[in-house]
Amino acid sequence: MARYLGRRILLLIPVILGVITVAFFMMHLTPGDPARVFLGPKATQSAVDLLRHKWGLDQSIGQQYLSFVGETVTGNLGDSLYFSSPVTALLAIRLPVTLMLMLMGAVFAVIISVPLAILSATDTKGFVATAVRTFNALVQGMPTFFIGAILILMLGVRARIFPAGGYSTNFGGQLIALVLPAITIALGIAPLLVRSLNNSMKDTFGSEFVAFGRAKGLSRGRIMAAYVLRNGSVSGISILGIQVGALAGGALVVEQVFALPGMGSMLMTGILNRDYPVVQACTLAFAVLVVLVYLATDLVYAVLDPRVRLA
Repeated sequence: MARYLGRRILLLIPVILGVITVAFFMMHLTPGDPARVFLGPKATQSAVDLLRHKWGLDQSIGQQYLSFVGETVTGNLGDSLYFSSPVTALLAIRLPVTLMLMLMGAVFAVIISVPLAILSATDTKGFVATAVRTFNALVQGMPTFFIGAILILMLGVRARIFPAGGYSTNFGGQLIALVLPAITIALGIAPLLVRSLNNSMKDTFGSEFVAFGRAKGLSRGRIMAAYVLRNGSVSGISILGIQVGALAGGALVVEQVFALPGMGSMLMTGILNRDYPVVQACTLAFAVLVVLVYLATDLVYAVLDPRVRLA
């Protein structure tokens, strides 16, 4: 397991470096001058040139890239051009909101998907299976912002069960404020997770060890818990790990819809204002988060299926 973990960590390093490089050059090659955007169209050229020199934007792209990589390695992500604040301080405030949103979204996705997968796997041609397939088709065809708008209208405005938007200063209020956004994200990835679990469970039902459990006289619930769910969850964990990218992308959109002070709104503000340090830091944070989740998924997969460690 230690060798397997070491190999996985080494493979993640070039991935993170590649994401950093792509994000850096995409932002710097995008038309627009952040100094001109910051000072406004009426600013003189000398003031713009002075600000560009202060921010180091008058250097060549190669020099800026080497400087950025060197500072990133040392933990210095620079100062925001728009917020006039250290980027690390902004991340310390915004990142926990996004992390909590993604975690709750993953939990709700499991809560929604596992029962639906079990119901559709045990009733392959009945009404329940048809209802689950219809649910998957409807939800998968809806954009994330549309799902969020429906939840806001139904549960936030009309029923007033959950807040329609915004955030709170206390932990309990924060959890309540994240319920609707987390459900929105969960519904975005639930259809794929339901299908994966459903197919895996169907295959497991026809396996020899399930037949052996039935021959031993085990109850249906014991067979489902001890045999079907454990073996069927392997593919589900892989799909859920792969969908962390969808969780991160969904968080960016959902934070805008529900007015959450997370990294999504910070990233959008940075993009619109050509705030290079903010965009680069957010991209780096998301990249590290995604690869760490992929690593955790690989480890869980290796624990459930020891054959993976031998590959």
